[in-house]
Amino acid sequence: MTVQAKRFEYAVGIDRAGRMSAEGGALLEPARAWTADHLLLAALARCSIESLRYHAGNAGIDLVAAATAEGAVTRRESDGRYAFVEIRCSIEVELEPEPDDLAALLARAERDCFVGASLTVKPEYRWRVVGAGAG
Repeated sequence: MTVQAKRFEYAVGIDRAGRMSAEGGALLEPARAWTADHLLLAALARCSIESLRYHAGNAGIDLVAAATAEGAVTRRESDGRYAFVEIRCSIEVELEPEPDDLAALLARAERDCFVGASLTVKPEYRWRVVGAGAG
């Protein structure tokens, strides 16, 4: 018997004024400085935090976190197309209580961030654990 994997579907819209909506909900109007490239990096940072939040929650661990992401776009040697060729995601997190195996928790968060897993270039993660759960 084959077990069907969960399937998550998402939809966004962009109107003629450049405002975005998710599943027809509230409009988000990013400033002109927010390019698609910036939004992709923001998606990676947010997804990384949410992935950590999911795994920490399963272990009974609370967290607060902040993240930054940066990347470089240039012509890839493999196919001559412009794309992200480097992406770094730095996450500062406070965990309470301290996890039994911090390295395993962070590895699961990286592995299960579906935005990062969807990219051709593998993001480089930098974790900084501070405060209560830093031990």
